[in-house]
Amino acid sequence: MNMKKANKLLKNPNLKWIALVLLVVMVFAIPGYKWMEKDNQARAQRMKSALSPVIMVPGSSATTERFNELVKLLNQNTPTKHSVLKINVSTNGNLSYSGSINKNDNEPFIIIGFKNNKDGYSNIKKQAGWLDEAFEAISWDYKFNNFKAFGHSNGGLIWTYWLEHYYSTYSDEITMKRLMTVGTPYNFSEKNMNHKTQMLEDFIKCKNRLPKSLVVYSVSGGKNYESDGIVPEASVAAGKYIFQKQVKSYTAMTITGDKADHSDLPQNQQVVQVIQQYLLEPIKNKNNQVIPRQGKKSDNDKNGQNEQD
Repeated sequence: MNMKKANKLLKNPNLKWIALVLLVVMVFAIPGYKWMEKDNQARAQRMKSALSPVIMVPGSSATTERFNELVKLLNQNTPTKHSVLKINVSTNGNLSYSGSINKNDNEPFIIIGFKNNKDGYSNIKKQAGWLDEAFEAISWDYKFNNFKAFGHSNGGLIWTYWLEHYYSTYSDEITMKRLMTVGTPYNFSEKNMNHKTQMLEDFIKCKNRLPKSLVVYSVSGGKNYESDGIVPEASVAAGKYIFQKQVKSYTAMTITGDKADHSDLPQNQQVVQVIQQYLLEPIKNKNNQVIPRQGKKSDNDKNGQNEQD
């Protein structure tokens, strides 16, 4: 090509635009490729991960310290101790951390609490959003592909709202295997199921969003025949209208005897045993044989009823 033709091409406005477009594409393509490469690496790490945390959410007016006694009891008489990571979420979504996850711990406890831990449906919806802020962060940082969830009192409501409104974002890569709620008032303080609160009606309306593979355990306290001293038994039992025929299985249990009142349920020895038996992964030896947990025995009664196969 002679210089005359080359100069003519350079002066062509269409070629200038094509060159500019190609330059812009290259500028955006390089970081885009790097992001895709990083994302693919993260997906590969997640698929291979053996991590299966238990993520705990306390009830109203409770902080990340709420489950200290429960963690202590769960770490007794077990060959592998569960490490603990605590996350407090501010009202603007900022996260503050304490504790850590041990390198060789495949089933750590992650406790998520909120600066605004007040009661009420409007706050529960906000807290579910803050839970999602924390969940997004830990799912990226630790790249687990499954987890179990535990909620005491309103913590169970927060998990339920999160499942119906946020979980679908993660469900292709992360499986919630089991959910255990303890003393959760699905109908708040209502004792009569003919009087459904707005919250319960909303939960029922959106129940088709619940994961079909989920296993749910709902535990209530039986301080007397009607409640655990705070939450009506009928309100806890209202969970069946949300989970039955929507998830893989829904099991309701009632804890009676000593420390069966609402505030003592997380430390109740029977609740500890239920968590060990149904929520945590079984302990196995080198030959992949299940080792029975040597928990403290209790003389209290435990009545369980499977509401759905």
